[in-house]
Amino acid sequence: MNYLDNYLDKIKNEGNIELAESIRKTTESFDEKYLANYSFASHEVGLLFGNVQSGKTGQMFGIMCQAAMNGFYAFLLLTTDNTVLQQQTLNRVKRDLTDFLVCDETDSGLFIDNQLQKPVVVVLKKNYRVLRLWANVFNTTQFMQGNALFIVDDEADAASLNTLVNKDKQSSINKYISSIKDEGMCSIYLQVTGTPQSLLLQTAQSGFKPNFTHYFEPGKSYLGGDFFFPPSGKPDCVTYLTPSKTMTRQVVLRHLAVSAQLLGTGSVVSNCLLHPSVRQNVHEKFAKEVREALDWCRDNADGELVSELQKIYATLTPSKNELLGFDDLYSAVKDLLADKDLKVLIMNGKYDVTEDDYKTGCNFIIGGNTLGRGVTFPTLQTIYYTRLAKEPQADTMWQHSRMFGYDRDPGMMMVYIPQELYKLFSDINATNNSIISQIKQGIEPKIYYPEGLSPTRGVVLDERHVNVLSGGTNYYPSDPDNSTIEEITKLLAGFSDETTYYKVSLKLIENLLDHIIPSSEFRLSTFESILRMMLADNPGEQGILVVRRNRDVAQWTGALLSPNDWKISNSFPGHVVLTMYQVTGTKGWHGKKLWIPNIKLPNGKVYYDEH
Repeated sequence: MNYLDNYLDKIKNEGNIELAESIRKTTESFDEKYLANYSFASHEVGLLFGNVQSGKTGQMFGIMCQAAMNGFYAFLLLTTDNTVLQQQTLNRVKRDLTDFLVCDETDSGLFIDNQLQKPVVVVLKKNYRVLRLWANVFNTTQFMQGNALFIVDDEADAASLNTLVNKDKQSSINKYISSIKDEGMCSIYLQVTGTPQSLLLQTAQSGFKPNFTHYFEPGKSYLGGDFFFPPSGKPDCVTYLTPSKTMTRQVVLRHLAVSAQLLGTGSVVSNCLLHPSVRQNVHEKFAKEVREALDWCRDNADGELVSELQKIYATLTPSKNELLGFDDLYSAVKDLLADKDLKVLIMNGKYDVTEDDYKTGCNFIIGGNTLGRGVTFPTLQTIYYTRLAKEPQADTMWQHSRMFGYDRDPGMMMVYIPQELYKLFSDINATNNSIISQIKQGIEPKIYYPEGLSPTRGVVLDERHVNVLSGGTNYYPSDPDNSTIEEITKLLAGFSDETTYYKVSLKLIENLLDHIIPSSEFRLSTFESILRMMLADNPGEQGILVVRRNRDVAQWTGALLSPNDWKISNSFPGHVVLTMYQVTGTKGWHGKKLWIPNIKLPNGKVYYDEH
């Protein structure tokens, strides 16, 4: 049976031709690289990486269908520990994968009775009691002893990693996932996420570092990081917040105008998201401000509201439908203000809000952590984002933004955000693009962020094996050797000691470092990985080279560079600077005329590497 064609036909019949072709492209590439030659005798860990809210569920299902055609008949699909999300996923699997037997966490008998006569998908939430039960099922069921298990871990960075790694213990969920994937005869464990930072920084010993990474491109209508946070300039869809008592009113007015346009041209829903804090009292405060702003609109419906809407109307450039005339839009806004379907919703532990509450009408949604991964807001056009953590984490921030997706109208998007927070998001997007570029070029991804922004939560990173290098710091090996002094001398023959510095390709700097045998404290491989990352982003990237010969420098003194050369190194804050000293060898250095490298990475960034 061609499970993939059957699945894609369902998508095409729903009118999603572009999505079906995207899934086929991803699946064929994944099959060629990782499934077709699988040995059915090993445990493999892989990463399926796509942009946040770019359709990864469909890509996952396509790969599962192809895997079934390659001999995998037992699938485990893991979701976050949320009953609603687990049930949503279960229902979607039943709807889309009709050729598979689908089991939930209570269906162990059904799974065993099937005896792998047809492909089976078990959908479980990442709860340690549930995982413990199914670890026993998988590890003791006779027919599983000789068959491969294909595990798809959705949002694998969210709850699967060992949160006790720095206490030399193993957290419960991590323990039972490890048992399921490692104790059988063979398995493929496919991690799926749009924020892979914590996964890429796992150690090989953890069992959760991906052996391979596969990136899939979003569709053409996707609005992602580059739309909101381009490499230069601020797009029209972003408004920096200013100290104003009427800022919430401005957000409300904007969303009313956008909603009138959308609902007046065929859309069934228009959502606005306000993300101010994790604190419930702040959510109440903002809900009160939204309601007061709506009351102001009602009280001024025939007065100041008209001029305010005219200002907003002049900025609307819908791309999916023709812009309504102002009189029609104004009339629609007044109808909305009188409509009971206009809702102000608070999403936190205090209120019971489901997706049915915001799938139709004009909605203002306010919340904190509940607005994170796994929650999708249809036709989200207006965002008011002010939350700034004391110690921001890139993956958490990116998941909480919720602004990305396919069903947004680019000509009517608006994000209200503090300028400093916008800068952080831009930095995160730059690193995301770097990760994607490295993956596409077959380079093991390396990660960097500005100072003050960490890649992920520290509890899942092994402090003994995550190397952190700070830009702006001069590093050199205290007791190195050269693989060949003559080769380095030849490479540097055209560079004079008398010239203060040279601007050179990073590829030359990379070649020079290839001839250095470092001492144990100098992580040469990390520096080389960082250079490869920079070259993946920009093959023509330039660095600064300083060459000095016959330097009578003593070993073990704690400093290598002279005051002048130290000043030169630090006068290029945005560049990699490599200073090559050829020492006389009269004061240590094993009596050799070695070449000693001193390297400084661009200022203001922190580089992370697992070793």
